[in-house]
Parts: sequence; C-alpha cells; structure tokens
Amino acid sequence: MTSTPLPTTRPARADAARNYDLLVTAAREAFAEHGTDTSLEEIARRAGVGIGTLYRRFPNRTALLEAVYVDEIQQVCNRAYGFAEKLGPYDALAAWLGSFVGYSISKKSLAGELTVALGKDSEFFTACKVNVREAGDLLLEAAKADGSVRQDLQLMDVLRLVGGITMGRDMSPEQANRLLEIVLAGLRA
Repeated sequence: MTSTPLPTTRPARADAARNYDLLVTAAREAFAEHGTDTSLEEIARRAGVGIGTLYRRFPNRTALLEAVYVDEIQQVCNRAYGFAEKLGPYDALAAWLGSFVGYSISKKSLAGELTVALGKDSEFFTACKVNVREAGDLLLEAAKADGSVRQDLQLMDVLRLVGGITMGRDMSPEQANRLLEIVLAGLRA
C-alpha cells in the first residue's frame, strides 16, 4: 500500500484501538451531518464511550479532526490501489479521480478547519499529500505506459484540474461529474 506512513495516533492495544475506531467513525458521521463544530460530547455519545475516553485519545477538537482526515485520506489512497488491481489503467485512473471528486466535495469544511488550525504547509498536510501523490502516480504512470493518456501529463496538474471542479460552493454532484468527464476527455492520448 502506501510507503510513507500517514500521521496517526491509532493505538496498538485492542480495546484502545476499538474505542479509537468508534470515535473516528462517530466523528466522521457527525461532521458529515452537522459540520465540524459538532460537540465532542455528541461524538462521544454516538461512539458509545464517555467523554473522558474521547479526551484521553483526542485532547482537543483538532486532534480528532486530524484523525478523521487521516482515515479518509487512507481510504482515498486504498481506493487507488484497489482500482489498480481490478481495472485497466485508464479506467482505474478515471474511477479514482471520480472518487477523489466525490471525497473533495463532501470534505471541504474538514480540510478548511484543519488548514486554519495547522497551516496548509504543515508536516501533517505534507505527509497526507505525499501519500495521495504516490497513489495517484501509480495510476497515472500505468495509464501513460499503456498509451491511454497523454505522455505529458503530470499528476499535480491533473489533481489541480480535478480540485478546481470541487471549488464551486453550490456544485451539484451531477455538475461535478460532467466537469470530470470533460477533464477525463482532455487526458486521453
């Protein structure tokens, strides 16, 4: 999978890891439903643990936001490797970029709040970006090798194009998919 470890504080002990996973899942769901300002008490309640357990694992809101973000970035990277195993090079790249657009549309507030808290050039974001680039490069280079995409493509250019799709505040999923189709047509050899 990824060769660069993502920044995480997931514990090794089984019961602590279980509580960590419960809290991250509850936070992800609560943030998706109510935004990143959901109370930590609500997240602990959803996870079925006490607030003390939440604070032992995540001493502040930023630590919990980081854990949710890392978990989601890991899923983005894992999808790239899964698509590479199951699909042809171009289809794998297209599927991953589609999933990346879907992820980006749904996670703007999470990334925005972390950027304010940590800074866009923080070590945390740098490590996450390295992992996304490794996963994306795998797919792009395979598509270049089989001749299905232009040889002059660079992953950061492609990600910026795809990222631009998600910048619109009121972007519907349908419009985002149409724009992605335009970008994908431009990648073809």
